Amino acid sequence: MSRTVSSTGRVTPCEHLDVAEPPPAVVVQPSADELHIPTELILRPGNTNCAGCGMSLGLQLLKQALGDETPYMSIPACCGIVTAGAFPTSAYGAPVAASTFASAAAVACGISTVLRQNGDDHPVICWAGDGGTYDIGMATISAAAERNDDIIYICYDNEIYGNTGGQRSSATPQGVATSTTPRGKPERKKDIMRIMAAHGIPYAATLSVAHRDDFLRKVRTARSLTGFRFLLLLSPCPTGWKSEPDESVELVRRAVGCGLFPLFEVFDGMRYRINVRPGGATLEQYTSCQRRYTSAAIDAATIRAGIDEQWKWLDAQCRAFPA
Repeated sequence: MSRTVSSTGRVTPCEHLDVAEPPPAVVVQPSADELHIPTELILRPGNTNCAGCGMSLGLQLLKQALGDETPYMSIPACCGIVTAGAFPTSAYGAPVAASTFASAAAVACGISTVLRQNGDDHPVICWAGDGGTYDIGMATISAAAERNDDIIYICYDNEIYGNTGGQRSSATPQGVATSTTPRGKPERKKDIMRIMAAHGIPYAATLSVAHRDDFLRKVRTARSLTGFRFLLLLSPCPTGWKSEPDESVELVRRAVGCGLFPLFEVFDGMRYRINVRPGGATLEQYTSCQRRYTSAAIDAATIRAGIDEQWKWLDAQCRAFPA
């Protein structure tokens, strides 16, 4: 059991979820390819990332999905580029181009174009936070999606500007306290998945570090396609979320379980598929472990209404346009 601090300043327990015993599984002998451990990691040991960083977990799972294939990466001014460390060394085991906040997608498109002209099929990945995706980089992301440029864009969404002091972004949930909204953000979180799907791109999907098999499958699906592919990863930031570092995976599991972060896929901007339905967690089990949810602007009924609205829309899309 870990502990968190309530809005009154009292330390309260943060209970872990009871997980039911899974049914007996059919044992399948893994292939030699599945047993192979990549010799080079994307995120090397000894990096300076914070403990419990969701972005770090995402980078490790990304490498598991890609295997021995090394991507070319474009990373804007975010926690992800601070990860590299000081020149001439790098914590990344992949070629990385550091870009401005606004140009990461454009840089990735340039890399992809040059590689394809030289007959190189290595994946090109834009790895960016929510500030450089939802806000500052939106113009170049939209342009790359409209052109259907051959890149995989992955947004690790920690719902704040985590690298510059924890300011609010348009990805910050309504009511959440940040360094620039200490009384709670009044606006709702931007629905980036609907925006990207509206571009008609080949593939868009949400990722969870608490659902490894689903994560690996979606990255591999994106890799098997060409054109612009968009992946959204919920990325806990213990520093900004005021949560315990060892609870990051559990927090994502609860976000999915209470319906706040749906796991789904969109093909060609039209056909929808839900991967995991809510269950096994309540909204309170998710919010109680984060002191960012202690502002007076937090209204549980409003949050639940938003969750219900989102799921009604997703279900309607799946019925009308099934994948």
